[in-house]
Amino acid sequence: MKYALLDRGDRLSRELSEQFQAQASTRGFVYDEEAPETVVTIGGDGTMLQAFHRYKNQLDRIAFIGIHTGHLGFYADWQKNEIVELLDLMASSEPRNIHYPLLHVEIDTAEGKETHLVLNEFTLKSAEGTLVAAIQINDEPFEMFRGDGIVISTPTGSTGYNKSLGGAVIHPSLEALQIAEIASINNRVYRTLGSSVILPKHHHCDIVPPDPEEELIIGVDHMLMARVGVRSMTCRVAEKKVTFARYRPFTFWNRVREAFIGSV
Repeated sequence: MKYALLDRGDRLSRELSEQFQAQASTRGFVYDEEAPETVVTIGGDGTMLQAFHRYKNQLDRIAFIGIHTGHLGFYADWQKNEIVELLDLMASSEPRNIHYPLLHVEIDTAEGKETHLVLNEFTLKSAEGTLVAAIQINDEPFEMFRGDGIVISTPTGSTGYNKSLGGAVIHPSLEALQIAEIASINNRVYRTLGSSVILPKHHHCDIVPPDPEEELIIGVDHMLMARVGVRSMTCRVAEKKVTFARYRPFTFWNRVREAFIGSV
């Protein structure tokens, strides 16, 4: 097996990374950063996001495995003290590959179009304060948004920023995206739906700022970028999916319960 390894960079994660590589070599695994079959992350969900974006052009041939060094990791199946158990299973058994949907974002600017694959969420805010933008669904006008911003999340990303905004938690077997409002303005003059909207695959939404010269702050997972000259942004469920290698059962709802509810 050819594998790559990314760690968070803190002392514990680096130590575990060294331990993993030493144990992996004794089992005949080959370290290959350029063309791995499996990408292992040690740290938290942020580390997994970094790994995803590093290898997003190889999603058709790569599976991800997460080891978390903290208390919570939605993308991590393994604890810091389970490295030997994980490696034994990787050496002796075939994983069950789980495929999660992604978000495809196309940004149309005066300089051309750029596209992004998103694992968690796409965020849009104005650098000047209040964001004003027309939202269209399947090319039909839906609402004129005014507020702090907009979050569009994948099902796996629905447990993050989206949930804190009152959005629904969506099981990742559903190919959908979710639009959530950040502090929308609702009064006699300005009116938005005020709740999250869930769109299935083959539907899309367009976000159109009325002033293309306004500076926008765009978030793609953990990355933030400033853009001027944005004509529109189109979001849809991506054709590609991300693959996670499971060597033991760990259901999505168990993750949700452990993260937000605790022991029952």
